[in-house]
Amino acid sequence: MATDHIRYDVLARDALRGVLRRVLSDAAEHGLPGEHHFYITFLSHGDGVKLSPRLLAQYPEEMTIILQHQFWDLVVTEDRFEVGLSFGGIPERLTVPFAAVTRFLDPSAPFDLRFDVSDALSEEAPPATAPAAPLPAPAARVEAETAETEQEPAKPSEGAEVVRLDRFRKK
Repeated sequence: MATDHIRYDVLARDALRGVLRRVLSDAAEHGLPGEHHFYITFLSHGDGVKLSPRLLAQYPEEMTIILQHQFWDLVVTEDRFEVGLSFGGIPERLTVPFAAVTRFLDPSAPFDLRFDVSDALSEEAPPATAPAAPLPAPAARVEAETAETEQEPAKPSEGAEVVRLDRFRKK
């Protein structure tokens, strides 16, 4: 069998992570268009992932977040994204390198990207320049219309739990 010196697998994976980076950058700049919303699954202990000890204890291996109604201060850089979310009424700041992302799903499209866990474990994300700061009260929230007949994505078989943030939303 011939040896792949070009590493097409790495090129394809990086191109697909570029799609994720671009979609999140657009959402950070313009908000979520229409009924789009994102489920992002990542390794909790991936290199460069920053979570509070409380969230790490609750999701020790993998975590899925939903960017739909209540998130703020989405910042996207070349190698990671940072976002403010509320868990049980407590604001948290998450930092997630793209190398730690194992799945990206937009059920309204439908569009689903999956990344091999061994890819995320073998990569080394550069360290962040500053530790995550405590969050002030959310000033600007990105709101999106919710689909009336929204379909829930299939839950992963083990290790992760989808946390629906809108259940904490005051109605």
